[in-house]
Amino acid sequence: MSVNAVLAQGARGLAPAPFGRNNASMQETIPTPAPIPDGYTLIDWTRGFGTVAGPFYEKKGPGRSYARAFRVEPHHANGMGNAHGGMLLTFADMAFGHVVSAEKAMWWVTVRLSCDFLSSARQGDWVEGNATILSMQDDLFSIRGRVWVGDRTILTGQGLFKAIAPRDLEANPR
Repeated sequence: MSVNAVLAQGARGLAPAPFGRNNASMQETIPTPAPIPDGYTLIDWTRGFGTVAGPFYEKKGPGRSYARAFRVEPHHANGMGNAHGGMLLTFADMAFGHVVSAEKAMWWVTVRLSCDFLSSARQGDWVEGNATILSMQDDLFSIRGRVWVGDRTILTGQGLFKAIAPRDLEANPR
């Protein structure tokens, strides 16, 4: 199958066959997106990378707990119809680092992020993630995070995040 044929199929809502030529048995229809789960609201990014990588969602839990999420859409996928590893790392960075904002009301930057891919997410899957602070010293926060689909963990990781300035969570909820 030519590249143009694969792209044309993708444009019609079919995931391209992951390997080989004319492998129709491996093609599948992309599921119609389900509604956004209860409790989640759109994170209304108006500038920066989040505007092109998303859309992303957030659910606030009791206290300062939270979960961030996204639905795997065609622009998040690799050639096999799975969420691209770079997309999962981008999401992990945003979901894990957010614990610094949620718990300490600080803007932050990523110093280091190390993740293990344990499973995949397919187009249409609802991917969620969050993190906990393991330790902090001065303005550095060591965190551990998890990304999941349903009851299946797809990625775990640890990171080091640096707080750079106080953050007004009412004025800047992202």
